[in-house]
Amino acid sequence: MSWLEPTNLLLLSCAAIYALLGEWIDSGILLVFVVAITLLDVIQEQRSQRALAELARLSAPHAHVRREGVDLELPVDQVRVGDLLRLEEGDRVAADAALSEAVGLWLDESLLTGESLPVARARPGEPVLAGSLVAGGRGWATVTAVAEATELGRLGSSLATVQPPLTRLQRQTRRLTSRLTVLALGLCAALAVLQGTASGDWPHALLAALALALAVLPNEIPVVLALFLALGALRLARIGVLARWPAAVESLGSATVLAVDKTGTLTENRMGVQQLLTWPQLEHWQAGEPLEEPFHHLVEMAVLASRGDPVDAMELAIQRLALDHLGDTEHLHPDWPLEREYPLQSNLLVFSRLWRDGDGRPRLAAKGAPEAIADLCHIDAAQTGALLAAAEGLAARGLRVLAVARGLDGAPLHPGPAAQVNGEAAGVHDYLFEPVGFLALADPLRADVPAAIATARGAGVRVVMITGDSPVTARSIGDQAGLPPGPVLCGQELAALPPGALADSIREVSVFARVLPQQKLQLVRALQAAGEVVAMTGDGVNDGPALKAADIGVAMGRRGTAVARESADLVLLEDTFRDLVRALELGRRVDANLHLALGYTLAIHLPIATLGLLPLLVPGQPLILLPVHIALLHLVIDPACTVVFEALPGRPDLMRQPPRPPEAPLFGPRTWRRSLLQGSVVTLAVLVLAFWPEAEAASRRSLVFSLLLLAGGGLVWLNGDGRSPVTAAVAGLGLGLWLLLLAVPGIRRVLELAPLGPAQLLTVLLTAAIAVLLLGLLERAGVGSGGVGRGGSERIP
Repeated sequence: MSWLEPTNLLLLSCAAIYALLGEWIDSGILLVFVVAITLLDVIQEQRSQRALAELARLSAPHAHVRREGVDLELPVDQVRVGDLLRLEEGDRVAADAALSEAVGLWLDESLLTGESLPVARARPGEPVLAGSLVAGGRGWATVTAVAEATELGRLGSSLATVQPPLTRLQRQTRRLTSRLTVLALGLCAALAVLQGTASGDWPHALLAALALALAVLPNEIPVVLALFLALGALRLARIGVLARWPAAVESLGSATVLAVDKTGTLTENRMGVQQLLTWPQLEHWQAGEPLEEPFHHLVEMAVLASRGDPVDAMELAIQRLALDHLGDTEHLHPDWPLEREYPLQSNLLVFSRLWRDGDGRPRLAAKGAPEAIADLCHIDAAQTGALLAAAEGLAARGLRVLAVARGLDGAPLHPGPAAQVNGEAAGVHDYLFEPVGFLALADPLRADVPAAIATARGAGVRVVMITGDSPVTARSIGDQAGLPPGPVLCGQELAALPPGALADSIREVSVFARVLPQQKLQLVRALQAAGEVVAMTGDGVNDGPALKAADIGVAMGRRGTAVARESADLVLLEDTFRDLVRALELGRRVDANLHLALGYTLAIHLPIATLGLLPLLVPGQPLILLPVHIALLHLVIDPACTVVFEALPGRPDLMRQPPRPPEAPLFGPRTWRRSLLQGSVVTLAVLVLAFWPEAEAASRRSLVFSLLLLAGGGLVWLNGDGRSPVTAAVAGLGLGLWLLLLAVPGIRRVLELAPLGPAQLLTVLLTAAIAVLLLGLLERAGVGSGGVGRGGSERIP
């Protein structure tokens, strides 16, 4: 909080009026309180900044370099001139560099040039600029400039300038604070006019009016909200989930659907080839058996249809199989030059590569979905049926099935007209292929996934699985993971359904198969059209739009691309589904504790505001709480909210409640009922002492202020965790201040408080005890809390 915050301005105004009246001690005390409150808020702000700085450190981008022959993954600020920088699809280039080698490399330089179309880079020595995005292909480049010496640095640009968006609660808090400020100023003006006109003592009338404004304005709310979200983001980081900005912490409490990738999120991303099946001989190989001659050609073609330096889990598994069994044979061809790659297409899920063998003859190899390979090979309906039946037999065991095909000798073109480029077919479909067999791969399901899915479903959150596997394989994995039974929706069906029909049918579907990355955006929009709040996971370049469109975009930290991480709200450092469910639980905990803190603030301000209104409602009633008393109470309220409530553990039943609706107000019905009940009981007790018979104004002020200190501590203990030493310490802060007032007469005189006799001390203690005990009994009975005890947040079933 700065010196120009409303609370500080009001206190400074009161100090100025006391100075004009010649009451220098009161003026000085208020100035001390302004400094104390400001320092307290500075400490809270520093805690928030430290939390955000730690998040920034953890989420700093990394670069893959080769330095002195050693491959390293380093933070961008540790890259040096002369390092060999690896360029992979989806990477954000970390430094200016000169290209050393490239295969199909395309760079998106729009951040620097504004040019929306990617540009090709192929010739050694061509410049590669920091901030560019690798849109396709791969390569290596030698670093020539880093940090401010890069072209990006000279332009004064930075990828770290993205400003966190205001959260829904922050927007609501600003509106509430603005309205209360207007209300406080209006009441302040009315009281000043009435008091000044009636008494003619305008300075004291103005003091009374400013005290009322201080009482009405709950200026702690924005501070509490900002700190809760920042510390919540840091708590997420400690469980392996990075929030790119605190708004993501708030959004987690509303998620109704977790749409997750199968590979690496639900599974261990330890893909291995478990079975081989040749075609048309249907000879079978099982992992652990010797790899006999009939299977060598199948593995050879699979390797030729894979990248030489793979990052994809399936291609890594194929490479391991080949190196283990064919490492010293003529079936591996590291010396063959690659002529061309044919990537996956939405209408043909096949990856193909065209090579030149040792004699200069063209060689083609392809791998992909069995139905796509059947289409690529132009086989008839009977053969297609037999091929797909063999594939489904493998898929029924929960295996991911890839079919492999080889181009006919010499890579002849299919009869009929075909578009050509430099004598080669423009499309892989124009070549003649024949199937050679199947690879069946297994990626073990993570052991903790079934329990995590059960936890999410128990919390009213649907889990849907997205995979490129066949429907049979996807359904088998879904059953193992504990997803509910139901139909499987394929990517082709997803593309064919109109939006309305898709939104209707998607309600019953938990497994999506043969889904392309670019179809995730359609899936997100369909789920949102069905009324869901969607958390979507992704890791590739093409996942960026879906992650941005999702209510909560979740990128993978280990295998995710820079595009995915930049588009997401959260980053899973270990890529595990369990961490996402833990983040969901922590988000609900933050939400529940935040509502407790806001409710406490509302409850404790109600009696203070009522006392401020008394001179306005009861003509002739003297001001009970002076500005100095309200400032002192602020020193109890702020730490109570930020220390105790933020640290509260989650309730055991937190993940058995439905998600919070995203449109839920800042103060929902349950928060209002609970806060108004607590505030009303304390207000009633305060009013009893404010009108205590046969007591002077100074004695009544002492009784009321003592009760507020004790009752405030009681509310902290009542709403917090009574077993926590932090709760006990902060709850005892009010008691400690009260005992200090009793022990030091000089403080009482400065605060214009009268000494209390034994009977009055007993009255204060009994009144505070009765109020807290009554609230505890009402809480136990469920009155005012909707039948839910401490820690519940606003939930609407």
